[in-house]
Amino acid sequence: MADHTLRTQLTHPDRGVLLFGITPPRLSTTPERIREITAATLARLSDLDVDGLALYDIDDESDRNPEERPFPYLPTLDPVRYHADYLSEWDRPAVIYRCVGKYPEGELRDWLRNADADRVLSVFVGASSKGKEVHTRLSEAQALRREVRPDLLLGGVAITERPDEHLRLIAKQQAGCAYFISQVIYSADAAKSMVSDYFYACREQGLDPKPVLFTLSVCGSAKTLAFLKWLGVHVPRWLENSLRHADDTLAESYDQCLANARELAAFCRKLGMPFGFLVESVSIRKVEIEASVALAREVSGLLGRSATADPAR
Repeated sequence: MADHTLRTQLTHPDRGVLLFGITPPRLSTTPERIREITAATLARLSDLDVDGLALYDIDDESDRNPEERPFPYLPTLDPVRYHADYLSEWDRPAVIYRCVGKYPEGELRDWLRNADADRVLSVFVGASSKGKEVHTRLSEAQALRREVRPDLLLGGVAITERPDEHLRLIAKQQAGCAYFISQVIYSADAAKSMVSDYFYACREQGLDPKPVLFTLSVCGSAKTLAFLKWLGVHVPRWLENSLRHADDTLAESYDQCLANARELAAFCRKLGMPFGFLVESVSIRKVEIEASVALAREVSGLLGRSATADPAR
């Protein structure tokens, strides 16, 4: 069973985990169009050997960055609703993100009670800034999950750019997180430093490090690059120059994502650190969507998997 594969890989990892991440359609999209988008997505993923699908929960983060957002904030379908209403044909687990500050405690409690832990995992995301008004704080959501559904596997966000992130990971681990998924990675050095700090801090405290999944995302334009930087993603200056001046920005970013995947996989294997990748596809441009699928296929090979999915699934 695919769920067995994902849960086993996250709790007893012996090979890299691979997820494919998407954003649910915009809230303004008609049900007919949502079904069309979903069918096209599932068709693209049908021959990929991924362990699960990650469904993002989009929130307005303008409070975190006063600069103008390169792409406007457009509300999307709640990933819980999208999964329940449109993804019944997806035969593998879904990692559903929850921006917990958006939801009153009662709503989170109801969802936790009703979630099918055989099909659903989650990642809880805290507020985008300390001053943001929220319905539920991250620590409250974590405690609620421990109370209501301790069997539902919970993950946390890792932001490699923060110098003390390894301490945050340990705190989240102690609060119940069984795995971590990074923000988009364009600096392998920053990711390696975070993982190394976390690995050795766990050793010092007698803890088993939890898997860290590195998020890879192709960048097809200067505007997308600006958006990544607006989100707080660290893009090394040399790479930013390469992307800005490349004849084909998408191809350049694809090559860098793959190079980072190889470097991070080799580093984690040498260290003995459990790891994996999340290849995300958040663009509406067909060429970028197809590049994301191609990248997931190459990363699957990097992890020693077959190019196509196991037909037994």
